[in-house]
Amino acid sequence: MISSHGDLDPLDRVTLKRTSRLNDGHLWIFSNELEGSPKGYTPGALVDVYDRHDNFVAVGYINPHSLIAIRILSREKEEIDADFLRERIIASVEYRKRFLPTKDSFRVIYSEGDLLPGLIVDKYNDVIVVQTLTYGMERMQTILLTLLDDIFKPSAIVLRNDSAIRQLEGLQMEKRLVKGALDELPVIEEGGLSFEVDPMSGQKTGFFLDQSENRMAFARLISGGHGLDLFSYTGAWALHVVKRGAFVTLVDSSDNAIKRATKNAQLNNLHHRCEFVKDDVFDFLKRQVQQGNLYDFIVVDPPAFVRSRASLKEGLRGYVELNSLAVKALKSGGLLATSSCSYHLTQEMFMEMITRCCVGRNTRILEVRSQGLDHPRLLAVAETQYLKCAFVQVL
Repeated sequence: MISSHGDLDPLDRVTLKRTSRLNDGHLWIFSNELEGSPKGYTPGALVDVYDRHDNFVAVGYINPHSLIAIRILSREKEEIDADFLRERIIASVEYRKRFLPTKDSFRVIYSEGDLLPGLIVDKYNDVIVVQTLTYGMERMQTILLTLLDDIFKPSAIVLRNDSAIRQLEGLQMEKRLVKGALDELPVIEEGGLSFEVDPMSGQKTGFFLDQSENRMAFARLISGGHGLDLFSYTGAWALHVVKRGAFVTLVDSSDNAIKRATKNAQLNNLHHRCEFVKDDVFDFLKRQVQQGNLYDFIVVDPPAFVRSRASLKEGLRGYVELNSLAVKALKSGGLLATSSCSYHLTQEMFMEMITRCCVGRNTRILEVRSQGLDHPRLLAVAETQYLKCAFVQVL
């Protein structure tokens, strides 16, 4: 039994210096918001949080070695036990059943967005992939795996604890299969297409679920032509528009990504309308501009160029260069789908970046989008909204 009152650590109470941000609904408490130092508390231990007037505020888990000292689990004075965790998991599932009733593959638990900070769970057909990103969730890992197995009864469970976030918490990196086998990789469905997912070796947990709705929305704007899918990875953006009658050149610097995209194109019998290019995307785009090659549409979905506030300036230069080249490589009337998964690049900065890249050409914004419904954004926790996506027409 996991309890918030004593059996994990005798130091089960902390006092806040200020509570305004917490009262506004945020789930994080920083170390400088505590009365005294958090040192001495066991990493991951559950603690009751009180204000300076001795009023109970919340229960959460603590990590004295992290800038985010406490992550809130509940604002009620309640036991954080298996029943509590089960209720939270089931609530997350019910949310997805309501708003994504036809999907067989989705993010089941999105950390703070599902009021379970530090926990990521993805479902790929009947395979479950789990990430415990914080010490608190690490200490609950065994019971969480048992609950997920009981609720979903998956054929396999993969633990993908290889995210760099764990290192910030002082946790070791690991990756292992904790149930079943992956002799055959799961195949998921998205918008009438099939995609093979590798939960053990793929990027993130094997597939970019957060762009699912954006991919299908962009495909609805396409009715043929020749386009580019840059940083193509598994080819998901490309195959949706190929299905609409387009021809797409997929570009990625990774041999493994090209192999995955090729296999997915073959899986859907769409490979004859695809060209696969292993190359650095910046170098490839520069050549297209220099040679005067113009395209009907371009998808720009790069990895995060800004991984911290300190790297914002340098990362922004990368986004500007990439999107400026893409705009130059578009025909008149051409469409650009561009994204950033960098939280520190705000929505305002993202739109300013697009405007800067389109100087000299009249441009329409067709849609401004974000992550899908299976990555719910908690209003009081801005950090839960990280993905920016825009559809642009260059006139």
